[in-house]
Amino acid sequence: MKTALLVIDVQDSFKVLPRWEKRNNPEFEHNLTRLIQEFRAQDLPVIWILHREHDSTDNPFHPEHPAYKLMDFLERRTDEVLFEKTTRNSFTSTGLQQHLTQLGIQHLVVTGIQTEQCCETTTRVAGDLGYRVSFVSEATRTFPIKHWEKEEFISAEDITRATEYHLAGRFATIHTVDSLLEQLQSGKQPVLL
Repeated sequence: MKTALLVIDVQDSFKVLPRWEKRNNPEFEHNLTRLIQEFRAQDLPVIWILHREHDSTDNPFHPEHPAYKLMDFLERRTDEVLFEKTTRNSFTSTGLQQHLTQLGIQHLVVTGIQTEQCCETTTRVAGDLGYRVSFVSEATRTFPIKHWEKEEFISAEDITRATEYHLAGRFATIHTVDSLLEQLQSGKQPVLL
């Protein structure tokens, strides 16, 4: 089963607003880097996704905004495809599915920002499209979310835990970085739904 790594929305756009300073997962950069290195070492596809919006050049997700770029700890190789999306999931507004079909990909490893939004939504759509999905929470990151009416927040840790509950056994298999790397390095197929 051919596998690809999706790196979703790991862009400087998420450094602009003060609310994004309260991120979770201090090991995010290290964990994601480990996965990227292993995929490259095994000559497996690394596919990059950026979220873009066109409403105003002041929007950090606008292509003309200085923050609209991959975070500095990342370096995309010229042979690695990058898609720009305008939807929460990585499929609807891009050619991702066609690209995966051309490569013969059946298994996706989902990483990126935000855990419960673009990463979870991409995972749900991928599952519905028939892909096997490994969701690596340790290589995702998110932020506290304010209640829509009250002055209270749900923590990033609780959001991540809820996302794992939503996805596990339905849309994806939850993996740690170590468990996924161990399976990739041993040549075994990752344990999936």
